[in-house]
Amino acid sequence: MIIKVLGSGCSKCNKLEANVKEALKEMNIEAEVIKVEDLKEIMAFGVMTTPTLVIDDDVKIVGKIASVKEIKKYL
Repeated sequence: MIIKVLGSGCSKCNKLEANVKEALKEMNIEAEVIKVEDLKEIMAFGVMTTPTLVIDDDVKIVGKIASVKEIKKYL
C-alpha cells in the first residue's frame, strides 16, 4: 500500500501525515507514506485544495485534516 499526503508542507498537511502514521500504527498496517509537495505532481491528481489523502493512487480526502478514525475507514 502506498499512501500519499499532498500538500505544500503547511501545518495542516503535516497534521494529516501524522494522523495517517498514527492510524497505520494503531491498525498494525505496513505502508509507504510519501509526502508530495511538488505542485505539478499534486495537480496531476486533479486536486486544487490541500491537504489531500491518496491511497494507492486513489484520491480519498480533499481539503481537510482527516482524523485518525476517518483514515482507518479507508485503510
